[in-house]
Amino acid sequence: MAINKVGSKGIEDGSVASADFAPNTVTSAKLQDGAVTNAKLTNTSVTLAGQSVTLGASATLANKFVDWQSVITADGSTGTTAVSGRGYFIDTTSAAHTLTLPSSAAIGDFIAIKDYAGTFNTNNLTIARNGHNIQGVANDSLISTNRASLVLVYVDSTKGWLYWEEHNVGELVPTFITATGGTVTTSGDYKIHSFTGDGCFVICSTANAQGGPNGLDIVVVAGGGAGGGFYLGSGAGGGGAVYQPGVTAVASTYPVTVGGGGAAASPGNPGDGGAGSNSTFYSLTGVGGAGGVSSFPQPGGPFCGANGGSGSGGSQNTNEIPGPSYSPYPGGTGTQSSQPGNSGTYGYGSNGGASIGPVPGPQGTPAISAGGGGGAGGVGGNGTNYTGGAMGIGIGPPTIPWMPTSLGDCGYFAGGGGGGAWSIGGALSGTALGGGGRGINNDGPNTGLENADANTGGGGGGLGGPTSRTGGTGGKGIVIIRYKFQ
Repeated sequence: MAINKVGSKGIEDGSVASADFAPNTVTSAKLQDGAVTNAKLTNTSVTLAGQSVTLGASATLANKFVDWQSVITADGSTGTTAVSGRGYFIDTTSAAHTLTLPSSAAIGDFIAIKDYAGTFNTNNLTIARNGHNIQGVANDSLISTNRASLVLVYVDSTKGWLYWEEHNVGELVPTFITATGGTVTTSGDYKIHSFTGDGCFVICSTANAQGGPNGLDIVVVAGGGAGGGFYLGSGAGGGGAVYQPGVTAVASTYPVTVGGGGAAASPGNPGDGGAGSNSTFYSLTGVGGAGGVSSFPQPGGPFCGANGGSGSGGSQNTNEIPGPSYSPYPGGTGTQSSQPGNSGTYGYGSNGGASIGPVPGPQGTPAISAGGGGGAGGVGGNGTNYTGGAMGIGIGPPTIPWMPTSLGDCGYFAGGGGGGAWSIGGALSGTALGGGGRGINNDGPNTGLENADANTGGGGGGLGGPTSRTGGTGGKGIVIIRYKFQ
């Protein structure tokens, strides 16, 4: 060892006081590693880098740099604004408390916190970020572990305040919902699970207070009905839809049932179109759409539309045309919003349109039209003159603002089917978002568009005239779940 250095053995315990040092004469270069310990320092003050620190008989340099404050007894209404370099004993025995971080911070700033009474789990401590990130995330921190001890140090604007030391703390790092099942896509900070068939949605873990929100946005769409058969078939109702945002996630396995679309009557069969089947998930039920009705039965009907998640349109009896016994036939009722457990506000289904009445067609031929099926977002149109009733629109944006346009019919679901028409030169019964099929005319093109789109819950289009064709089939339903994953 060089002669200009003094080892720890050369200094008798307590022999060097602060008065024996000229200012700024002792630097780290002058001290051998480990040479200065608590035992070598008297119970007085030492000036380090311009800061006067008082050391107790059993003190360490580390704990003497924290300026511990008197115990804060939380009263549930007022908070505390922290100051860098200070430590806070917080007693939440009676109420929760908020410790607000400084509005401005520089690298190396630090704040220490200690659960004074071991009650943070009963009455939480919230660390309010005050414009800065905590652990790199723009969230306040909720400390809910008894006997928690921690030190935050400021790094930069990206990470903000980081936990430098943490003891007895289990919820400092944000966690989010994790789940499996269905087809998974990502949209920003959210994952979307789509079920086009039966399966299970498994919530593996839920979010903590640092992450979240701990909620699911759920869309349940039932199968749509099939369009009515010859001679004059009404548009089928779209499958009933349920949109329930913010359902609290609980880790478990949940079965998913996706309702099928209604089956069309066989060619030449005068029967009505089949109803769609229910879809279920998380105690929510989408009610199957009503099947379209036929005009084949003898006078007296029934020609009124059927009831379902959304109602089908009304039809007409061709034997009444153009005689005086004709009367309009109303569409069926949409029952989805009144279903138990669907909270009313979030259940969507509409009525079918009516068959208003015939008018003479070209060269005296009848021009009769059936009503369109109701959709989750709107009623079916009335059938009149040469054109079947329009499809009821489905549900989508803005009611479900986050729904991707890649799902359903440009983000819409459960539209009604168009009504059939029996006339010469009549047009197909329009288009509307929601996956429903257009009704067809007795001399219109057989384009296949009368079937509803798959996994939209749309209603099938109604038939007009020929016995060689049927009303359109209903679209199968879908179940969609969204949650925040980061």
